[in-house]
Amino acid sequence: MKEHDYDKLLNIKTEGGLRLVNGSVHYHPYEPTPYSALEKLFETYEIKADGQVVDFGCGKGRLNFYINHFFDAAVTGIEMNKDYFEDAIKNRKSYLQKHKNRENKIHFLQLFAEEYDIDSRDNQFYFFNPFSVQVFIKVLNNILLSIEKVARDIDLVFYYPSEDYIFYLENHTAFKLIEEVKLPDLYEHNPNERFLIYRLSF
Repeated sequence: MKEHDYDKLLNIKTEGGLRLVNGSVHYHPYEPTPYSALEKLFETYEIKADGQVVDFGCGKGRLNFYINHFFDAAVTGIEMNKDYFEDAIKNRKSYLQKHKNRENKIHFLQLFAEEYDIDSRDNQFYFFNPFSVQVFIKVLNNILLSIEKVARDIDLVFYYPSEDYIFYLENHTAFKLIEEVKLPDLYEHNPNERFLIYRLSF
């Protein structure tokens, strides 16, 4: 399906190009993950039924609605930008018109990523290069502190992965790369067109 076909299926509006979310060098412009990329990712990667997915820098909520629709999974979108957050809330209202009884499985919060209090059920975290490595390290430390309180396997999913993120993960944490998903016809022209999935297992 094409981009607008998915939006129509989900009864949401998430299309739109790059634009800055604020003036900080630590927060990058918003751009939704292409639906075609999500199709490829979920051909092999599994959403766990017993946990919750967190999307940092969720924008208008595309990933959140996609996962909830196709996997009936609990998802939380974290968005610092007021306009995008309001768009996500509008999309949630529209989405729930077609997806009854899922109110408790899809949530959005307007706050900085490093301010999010990691829930003990959160176990899959999604990043489309939303912020600098300095912010990423703070977020990662919050995740690790949460694991100390409630031990569980944790997955980190990266689209268009930041080299700084990966260097930090591989040199300063126990996370291990478990899967790489290259996007056909795109990766050969741009090696960033891929997903990397890292896992910390207990």
